[in-house]
Amino acid sequence: MEVTKKKVLVFGCGISGIGAVKLLEEKGALVTLYDGNEKLSEADLRGKLGADSRARIVLGEFQEELYDTLDIAILSPGVPTDLPVVDRMRKKGILITGEVELAYETGKGDVLAITGTNGKTTTTALLGEIMANYKKTFVVGNIGNPYTTAVSEMDEASVTVAEMSSFQLETIIDFRPKVSAILNFTPDHLNRHHTMGAYVNAKKNIARNQTGEDYCILNYEDPITREFGENIRAQVLYFSSRRKLEKGIYLEDGNIIYRNGTEVRLCKVDELNLLGTHNYENVMAAAAMALVYGVPQDIVRKGVLAFKGVEHRIEYVTEKNGVVFYNDSKGTNPDAAIKGIQAMNRPTVLIGGGYDKDSVYTDWIKSFDGKVKKLILVGATREKIAKDALSCGFTDYEFAETFEEAVLRAAALAKAGDAVLLSPACASWGMFPNYEVRGEKFKEIVNSL
Repeated sequence: MEVTKKKVLVFGCGISGIGAVKLLEEKGALVTLYDGNEKLSEADLRGKLGADSRARIVLGEFQEELYDTLDIAILSPGVPTDLPVVDRMRKKGILITGEVELAYETGKGDVLAITGTNGKTTTTALLGEIMANYKKTFVVGNIGNPYTTAVSEMDEASVTVAEMSSFQLETIIDFRPKVSAILNFTPDHLNRHHTMGAYVNAKKNIARNQTGEDYCILNYEDPITREFGENIRAQVLYFSSRRKLEKGIYLEDGNIIYRNGTEVRLCKVDELNLLGTHNYENVMAAAAMALVYGVPQDIVRKGVLAFKGVEHRIEYVTEKNGVVFYNDSKGTNPDAAIKGIQAMNRPTVLIGGGYDKDSVYTDWIKSFDGKVKKLILVGATREKIAKDALSCGFTDYEFAETFEEAVLRAAALAKAGDAVLLSPACASWGMFPNYEVRGEKFKEIVNSL
């Protein structure tokens, strides 16, 4: 994708959009930054772009004359690909792609990319730490660091570890990781993708351009990823937390075993700083990616044992009066929040609720399995979750009007020996700009008790 002297629209003014504009201008493109939110401040955006930027900024309604001035449109991840304005661009012959494709085609070095419904941030962070002990490494993507902002520092010997969301993978063209991984599939973002099939297909794009020279790491225990592995060109290596594999990486008697030609015991799970089987799967996926890439086993083992986990994912906050507080704000869908419950080893007061992504909460409620002594519900989904709770026979819930009230009420209900867990099973939008801000607010309230 040649961008020099091309007329390029960047659709979306978030951090990925700003990063895309800067990279495009660096490469000599003629850039227009657009966002439908007319309330945004052009002065603020100019400040983010920098004094050297000559990008045109357009806010509010997309004007008809814009269509005839564009060669390429770079969509930010938050922009749905089926918007009428995007459909009109396609009909006009404008090339539609995204920030990931732009960064990939202008960047250098190898790419290791991870997707999946749950666990991808932990897996990406861990793989990033392993690779940083091996060579110059950039950790980018959905983890919070725009891919485009790292391009100028890359060289042929560097490696990019990228967390890829379904939104980002919708718009790739030639993106081809040296090693990819799909961790799992459960329903998520159906308000954006509309069907589970469309969501799965977006995720599968991560391996679309891979060849027999590349690797794809897949979850043997997920029926969708297992079948997918039988129909792709890349070399496949599976991981499993339930069975011994003839070839792959698996959990056996509390040990993580890697078998690919020779059999190696990587570590015992008791040596890890992470809790829960889902985290052992994340470790296996990250370790397998590093090992097939060629990282020596001792470097992989060192990275795995040193890893402390990621913020907002079953994060230990503090203990007060015998009550332990955990921040799992990244549990933004029911399946992710189930993992939070499964990791608890004491009676738990749970805080849930938030933005409605058209999820169903019955499986989450059923996972409580006697651990949850009280559920505090807040946000737009609270009544929907309560209805699902009643259908499952769970009645120990109550409503809170504000997030702070929910946290304070949970702390008041917890006794010595209990846990208070923020694991909402919902996105944060409507109450907070993102799950990170929600998690920080939780920690702030808890630490002030």
